[in-house]
Amino acid sequence: MTDAAELMQKLDALMPDVLDRHAKLVRIPSIAFPGFDEKPVHEMGQAVVDMLRDAGAADAELLAVPDGYPCVYADIPGPEGSPTVLLYAHYDVQPAPKEQGWTSDPWEPTKKADGRIYGRGAADDKSGLAMHYGTLKLLAANPPCRIKILVEGEEETISHLEPFVEANPERFACDVAVIADIGPQAVNRPGLTTALRGDVSCTITVSTLANPVHSGLFGGAAPDAMTAMIRILAGLHDDAGDTVIPGVDSGTWPGAAMDEPVYRAGSAILDGVDYLGTGSLSDRIWAKPSVTVIGMDVPNTVEGSNVLLPSVKARLSLRIAPGSDADAQLDALMSHLRAQTPWNCKVEVEKVKTGHAFAVDTSASAIKAAEDALSEVYGKNVEAIGSGGSIPLVASIQKVAPKAAIVLWGVQDTEHARIHASDESVDPAELQRMTAAQALLLTKLGA
Repeated sequence: MTDAAELMQKLDALMPDVLDRHAKLVRIPSIAFPGFDEKPVHEMGQAVVDMLRDAGAADAELLAVPDGYPCVYADIPGPEGSPTVLLYAHYDVQPAPKEQGWTSDPWEPTKKADGRIYGRGAADDKSGLAMHYGTLKLLAANPPCRIKILVEGEEETISHLEPFVEANPERFACDVAVIADIGPQAVNRPGLTTALRGDVSCTITVSTLANPVHSGLFGGAAPDAMTAMIRILAGLHDDAGDTVIPGVDSGTWPGAAMDEPVYRAGSAILDGVDYLGTGSLSDRIWAKPSVTVIGMDVPNTVEGSNVLLPSVKARLSLRIAPGSDADAQLDALMSHLRAQTPWNCKVEVEKVKTGHAFAVDTSASAIKAAEDALSEVYGKNVEAIGSGGSIPLVASIQKVAPKAAIVLWGVQDTEHARIHASDESVDPAELQRMTAAQALLLTKLGA
């Protein structure tokens, strides 16, 4: 059987091609958010099809997803009786506004002095696409198992892929699903993610007046909607910063510890600013709930005038503990918000989305094989880590393939990748190691 050293040696020659493909993808601003140009998203989908075909997936194609952007699908037959492995990634990316503070063009992959490649999507998740390309270049000519590939076009926004997958269970059935949309704590420090917090979201609209009124003539008795909103939102956390919503579950983290210096570097917390919450750092980011106000409709400081606001709308995202029921957690959040009516203000709460939490069955043989593959490539012990993020498709895969093992890994290191933020980047050496680990895993599964 092919070993780690042999795969790394083959990748030494292959990586210039992998990185060239990666660079071409980063140059495409494939933002699937409503209101953005649709053309680059469709261009990106076709670019992924072409890339996979060049890697050996001759039948790679775009599949129409009702009400959403198309997904990319391929199916490479393997030896008779071999397992079916589904490789997943997504081709859409977050926006990259100038006000985020980019120090290089987000749509031009830039290799800087630290050796990392910078650009929007360089890590999340065009690194996953590059991993799959490299894996197919290594294995597609003589696949050790049946390989299916699913690449989504709406992971960063409200996805339409989940109902499509659930409506086509035979197409997406698998024995193992490998989700290349996550990463370790730091480069050259192998980590296997064993739990995901879910993400449920809603909007709250607070209204107090029929129309704006002069803040000097009427302020002091007439209630301002923004002031009422502030009072409601302030009650979502206690003085320590823990999320305190009745009915929302919490937990403790049983695996490896979150490295505090890694977390501090990745989170960009200012010197002297305290952490939120109680419990271990791992508990707070991987096992406990966390609610965030991710948007609010109010006048900006330039346009603000001396008026009381009649109505204010905010969007909240609640990260939920692994093992909790997402629908129940969203209901708890929405019920709590509806009950908050300072000065008898009018409160309307509406659901935005439900993203389910997930915990890996670490006893599965495929998970052990993934751990072994990482250990052999890196020559180090593998950490069982969590993730505060969510990957909505995982719940759908569980529905169409309830016995499938799910491997969560990738190249998006916590310390420096800065996904969703300015100066997002990926380490090319880490990309090579993870591509080797993925190819080795498929080889092990086939054997």
